[in-house]
Amino acid sequence: MRCKLGWNCRSRTDLTDCWSAAAGEALFISDLHLTPAQPTTLACFQQFLAGRARAARRLYILGDLFDVWIGDDDDAPLHQAVRQALHDLTASGTECALLHGNRDFLIGRAFARATGCRLLPDPYRILLDGELTLLLHGDQLCTDDLAYQRFRRRVRNRLVQQLFLWKSLASRRAIAAEYRRRSALANAEKPPIIMDVNPQAVRETLQRQRATRLIHGHTHRPANHTHTLTDGSAERLVLADWREGVGELLSYSALGWRREVVSFQPSASSADL
Repeated sequence: MRCKLGWNCRSRTDLTDCWSAAAGEALFISDLHLTPAQPTTLACFQQFLAGRARAARRLYILGDLFDVWIGDDDDAPLHQAVRQALHDLTASGTECALLHGNRDFLIGRAFARATGCRLLPDPYRILLDGELTLLLHGDQLCTDDLAYQRFRRRVRNRLVQQLFLWKSLASRRAIAAEYRRRSALANAEKPPIIMDVNPQAVRETLQRQRATRLIHGHTHRPANHTHTLTDGSAERLVLADWREGVGELLSYSALGWRREVVSFQPSASSADL
């Protein structure tokens, strides 16, 4: 079976995506947490989409693009600006794929249609030049945080989501604000270690998916890790969060893997972003 970029999958029933560095550069980012309270980070992202991202063939956003997302019908100015910036990126020829995070898991098909982005399941498998790589947001690996995992199971329930989306925008905004307040208080009292991934959960996920590489965000602890598995080893690449107009991307190209800082550059042309 031939992938659309010319890469050969292993069989007609293999649903794994395929990518080769020969096809162009792929970029990975996560955890921008876009919010009106951080206008410089929004401006940084807009500059990135209008510039650096267009040099790549594909952009993967691995969750928490927004600090909160209460439905595709939310017409807040920030959301309109991001929709337009992503639409302009995909219209330029760069593909964009998006995973849900723990803050924006209600992003839906209307957003995808408006932006030209492709919504991916979490986890998502991709063959990178023959190496099976697993993409996920990362919150499901934080299994030591039992309270959060209970909450995650509840809010990822389709019925619960539909009941929430049936509420008015004003009600959803109020509920989301109250949740963020309670979450901030709860996280302040949690030991930092339980908000990181559980190594055993990482190993089990890699072995279950038969992957040799894992890329995720969520923890805001960018680093490269190596995990020993029963049949070899695998690497785990953790993405950085963006804040105060500074972010980071992970690039895969013919040059290999590299991290690159992304920062907002004030200029006359960007003064109105």
